Amino acid sequence: MNVIWIVADTFRQDHLGAYGKAEIRTPALDALAAKSMRFTRHYAAGFPTMPTRADHATGQWTMSFMGWEPIPDGVETLAEVLARQGVHTAAMVDTPFYLRGGMNYDKGFQTFSMYTGQEGSVTRLIEAHHHESRDAREAWRFESDRNVAQTVTRAMEWLQLHYKESFFLYVDTWDPHEPWDAPSYYTEMYMPDYDGEVVQPIYGHWHDAQGFTGDRVRKALATYKGEVTMVDTWVGYLLRAVENMGLMDDTAIIFTSDHGFYFGEHGGLFGKLTFAKGPDGALYGHGDPGAVWDFSPLYEEIVLVPLLVYVPGARPGVYEGLTSAVDVMPTVLDMMGMAVPGTVQGESMLPKVHDPSLPGRGFTVSTVPFANPGDSVNSVDNIRRQLGMAPVTTVTTGEWSMLYSIDSGMSQLYHLPSDAGQSSDLIGKKPDVARDVHERLVEFMSDTNLPEPLRRPRAELRL
Repeated sequence: MNVIWIVADTFRQDHLGAYGKAEIRTPALDALAAKSMRFTRHYAAGFPTMPTRADHATGQWTMSFMGWEPIPDGVETLAEVLARQGVHTAAMVDTPFYLRGGMNYDKGFQTFSMYTGQEGSVTRLIEAHHHESRDAREAWRFESDRNVAQTVTRAMEWLQLHYKESFFLYVDTWDPHEPWDAPSYYTEMYMPDYDGEVVQPIYGHWHDAQGFTGDRVRKALATYKGEVTMVDTWVGYLLRAVENMGLMDDTAIIFTSDHGFYFGEHGGLFGKLTFAKGPDGALYGHGDPGAVWDFSPLYEEIVLVPLLVYVPGARPGVYEGLTSAVDVMPTVLDMMGMAVPGTVQGESMLPKVHDPSLPGRGFTVSTVPFANPGDSVNSVDNIRRQLGMAPVTTVTTGEWSMLYSIDSGMSQLYHLPSDAGQSSDLIGKKPDVARDVHERLVEFMSDTNLPEPLRRPRAELRL
């Protein structure tokens, strides 16, 4: 069995048509979903970009032993395991942090192609350090110049050369990550009078930004939807190429993401983490050297991600049990008939693809890699910033979602079956439930050998 694993960054589950968002145009992925197992409760583990890639690569809960950093020597990756067994491993990526700054996320790939243009976006505010990614963006003229197009095109070219081999092909595009600047005709599907403005996210509550308006958030959402449709278009080209090469009978296909994004939910959040306010009361931003991370809750819009798993011969369906990002890596090994190393902490989802009545996990954990207030961390990119508050850790069970904070009175509890939008915090009314969910976190920290300086502050639930 061959495997193609596709990751699209910042792709909200509720913005994929197959998950019920009828107005979002994702025909290619909807068609894949129709012949796949669609996982409805698949959660991020490490958060955001590179912590998720570490989880994907290793099948381990990496938030307990590493942050946004290179994969440590001695920690084996999926590509290394497969290459050792004679599988041709290839990766086509444009997510910009795989190699920059000493990162080594190409471990085990015999072919590794990376495309510039993403990190040089205006979101990064690097005018003083103009580099090749900015140059790449300034040269764009056509849709085919975009990163998702280049990445997918190279993947199709690679398949033309190697489709008769035993292969593992990993395709990772940063789109639909901001900046949301797909060709305007994509945004016009959702905002016919779109004026071409590329709106930059606040990474905070939009009403705290002077002069910002709800209309600009709605415009940003329209441009995000446009990028989602552009990603679907190019993934569709790849899927059609797979069909044309006769690979659908012996190739499994996985589509997923790393996290979502807020567009005004929960009191006006616009971003995925929250910057603190400066001494003058204004929000910090990406370009501020003294920017500090503030309380950053991880609600469902962020941690619940799409997962489609197509396996030749398996009946399509829906799986409603809990699964985690760490489970994808052992699933790939299981698909290819290979033993899962003992270091892997994830669980293969292949049995669930064949029998969706099987139970899921008892709980999942989603968090920025564990750290304490005052620590300097890489939480969104490769720029170190200080934590003004500890990262929020979301623990999800069959019914409950608890956003845990080490700070007194800051944790939150939601009953997902009756409050999917997480608008009614029940932690004051259900303290026993909160304590029970917190015990899951205590168990998790022990099982993953979280160092004592990080475990100790989280051993207590401070209501």
